[in-house]
Amino acid sequence: MNTTTTRAIARTIDHAVLKPEATLDDVRKACAMARRLGIITVCVRPSDIPVAAEALAGSETLVSTVIGFPHGTTSTAAKVAETRQAFADGAREVDMVLNVGRLLSGDDAYVERDIRAVAEEAHRNGGLLKVIFETFFLDDARKKTACVLSTRAGADFVKTSTGFAGGGATVPDLDLMRRESGAKLGVKASGGVRDLDAALAAISVGATRIGTSSTEGILKEAAEREAAGTLVVPTREETLAKQEAIKATKAY
Repeated sequence: MNTTTTRAIARTIDHAVLKPEATLDDVRKACAMARRLGIITVCVRPSDIPVAAEALAGSETLVSTVIGFPHGTTSTAAKVAETRQAFADGAREVDMVLNVGRLLSGDDAYVERDIRAVAEEAHRNGGLLKVIFETFFLDDARKKTACVLSTRAGADFVKTSTGFAGGGATVPDLDLMRRESGAKLGVKASGGVRDLDAALAAISVGATRIGTSSTEGILKEAAEREAAGTLVVPTREETLAKQEAIKATKAY
């Protein structure tokens, strides 16, 4: 186990404000919280970028947004245009949904071109691209392919889920994505990371970003453990062993 800090965990969090019913007041409150806690980004819907950028101006917290959300089935041209507008409006990072249907169809060339076009636009604007796999729909072979294609296409992160389909971030998926992605790529755990232990488990198997809307609760517990000297990240081996134990219990 390795000790960590509340600050270090905060700097892994992309706080999500993506529900369709979220109001502008919700966006502004999230940004105020993020400024106070030192969150790395607030991830908002594309139409909310200007509001978030104004609320976060002068802070260390950046604005991120989603592209082709939540299904990833818009055209490449539309994704590129959406990315261009996002950066013009004040976003610094974009999370793009991979075209799952094309991946499942075996059209790897299309998927790679789609990712590369958005990556190039993001980098042209000085930003980062995270590629959302929607792992719930993929077997391990397809997850590995998505990692390879994202790496070749120049993405900066691979990401588990939108949070709007089934499933979410799991330890086995994160471990696979860390192993199969290029050494320079980050891994983002998103979907179902609702407490500190889930965040620490994700970090232990290679997650470098956490997408969550449970930020305040996670960091409150982190601060309490840090004060008590018990804020530690388990080793990868400890986390995987715990997963195996849980799996064995469920088998009975």
